[in-house]
Amino acid sequence: MRLYWTMPLELKVHYKLELYTSRQEQFCGNLPAAWRHLERAHIISQAWSKQHTYAHWRMLRFGITIKSWKEVLGQLPRLLFGGIKSFIGIIPIGNTGGANVPPLRVMEIPKDLLHILKPYRYHLVR
Repeated sequence: MRLYWTMPLELKVHYKLELYTSRQEQFCGNLPAAWRHLERAHIISQAWSKQHTYAHWRMLRFGITIKSWKEVLGQLPRLLFGGIKSFIGIIPIGNTGGANVPPLRVMEIPKDLLHILKPYRYHLVR
């Protein structure tokens, strides 16, 4: 079993850019775009426990901000268990991480993210 803890620095740049862009979009009031960038940060971070947990933390905070109790309640178990599953390498590839998606559903990775992730997660990409 391979344990995942440290995200490669080159990939962390993309992850942080998605989080930054999400924050900027939220600040400008563009909530759908802000959420989309959080989903993209989640996809990038799935295999790395610390970043995956932080993506769910940001999703939880977003749910609180927009007063979506469905999202808040959906993020709580993901926040608690998502990082553990990443740590031991059990993740649903491409899952966007929101409460509107079952937590174990495998989803298609957007092509631009697939290109970014392939060198680091070749063992996870279909």
